[in-house]
Amino acid sequence: MVGTHIAVSSGAVPRFLKRFEEGYGRLGRTESILGAAAAHHRLVWIHPFVDGNGRVARLMSHAILLESLDTGAVWSVARGLARNVDAYKGHLAACHGTRRSDLDGRGNLSAEALSSFTEFFLRTCIDQVEFMEGLVQPDRLRTCMLLWAEEEIRVIALPPKSSSILEPALYRGELPRGDAASVVGAGDRHARRSGSSSRRRLRGDGCPACFLRR
Repeated sequence: MVGTHIAVSSGAVPRFLKRFEEGYGRLGRTESILGAAAAHHRLVWIHPFVDGNGRVARLMSHAILLESLDTGAVWSVARGLARNVDAYKGHLAACHGTRRSDLDGRGNLSAEALSSFTEFFLRTCIDQVEFMEGLVQPDRLRTCMLLWAEEEIRVIALPPKSSSILEPALYRGELPRGDAASVVGAGDRHARRSGSSSRRRLRGDGCPACFLRR
């Protein structure tokens, strides 16, 4: 029993989890984003573990959004939910309730409460995106990184055109080795040398774009 919610019996857990997988395991990209909130509550409602169900649900939501939105784990909805824990728990408790009228969905649980939680969940996601955008300031970080790379190239600490490799890595998270040669307009050997030198210098202490290595 969690608050006023009595979870399903242990013997019924496998059956409910199978239905959970059928409902949320084959969604498209947009449906996965919208369904992340519903899946979050439904897993908590099933309550398959003795302890740690909320943590598992938050980890699952983080993983769903990581895959659906390719977030690179720069932001996490779990942080936003932790910052609004009272509202978060209040929404979950409301979702545990039965439907309030004949117009409140077709199942046993309240569709209206689930819709309200979904809006809260997605607004929390947007809040975390905006928070990290303001903290990282990607345009400013790009300028800082390119200025640093130009200085390193000038003192021959980096090969020419190394900044051409660093810039796509900043926005895409990585640069496939096969793309490096075309980016710097050089042969494979020179491209590999530019990439290796850039990675080594970024791990050093003198880079003003040191946020990258964290």
